[in-house]
Amino acid sequence: MTFEFVSESNKNVIPKLVRYQETNLKGLYNLAFGDKNFQTGEIDDKAISNNGDSEKVLATVVATVYAFTDKYPKSWIYATGSTKARTRLYRMGISKYLKEIQSDFEILGETASEWKEFEIGKEYDGFLVRRKI
Repeated sequence: MTFEFVSESNKNVIPKLVRYQETNLKGLYNLAFGDKNFQTGEIDDKAISNNGDSEKVLATVVATVYAFTDKYPKSWIYATGSTKARTRLYRMGISKYLKEIQSDFEILGETASEWKEFEIGKEYDGFLVRRKI
């Protein structure tokens, strides 16, 4: 349920964590992501790395979604940013690769506690994805 990798630049090597946490709803998992806190070993989802490899980092997070849904193909995964700016960054990444994502996943966006099929150009508070079976 936990994946660890590193963000590498010519300045820094930053450990990252992705954790899938079961919620109180059967088959729904929260995707938690961020820097690994050196003291606690936990996820710091407020850290700002600015390591210059954000697209590569997000691609690695997506790879964990594939790995997780290989094992739990009927599960829904909920994701949102720890800030509005991060949620916007995730939305932009989804929008950029929407055709590729939709070939393997159903993807919904949350607006005002309502879930709708993801559309480019719309703002969302969170995202739900599930592997197409």
